[in-house]
Amino acid sequence: MKKPIKVIDLDLHFRILHLLEDSPDISQREIAQKLGVSLGGINYCLKALIDIGHIKVHNFNKNPRKVGYLYLLTPKGISQKVRLTSGFLKRKLSEYHSLRKEIDLLQSKLKV
Repeated sequence: MKKPIKVIDLDLHFRILHLLEDSPDISQREIAQKLGVSLGGINYCLKALIDIGHIKVHNFNKNPRKVGYLYLLTPKGISQKVRLTSGFLKRKLSEYHSLRKEIDLLQSKLKV
């Protein structure tokens, strides 16, 4: 029996892949802090990204007392990041244009 596919927010998916590409040795706690998401939420998302083949994880020792992880984007993850980047930019530009219209409307009402 197949495991159910975990669903994560597209913007969060994009932000995690972007962050991991730049900092593959970042900790889950650091990811959570940078993205403003709970540690449990990040753990859930990372497991989902591993399950769908967008990242792979390797253990490594940062120092003799501590075991760390290296989160690497797979070729599939890199392709998905490109698609997510395009979608992210389209959504944010649309939000910007809508907000710009609302600001202009409110400013015009204040001038009356």
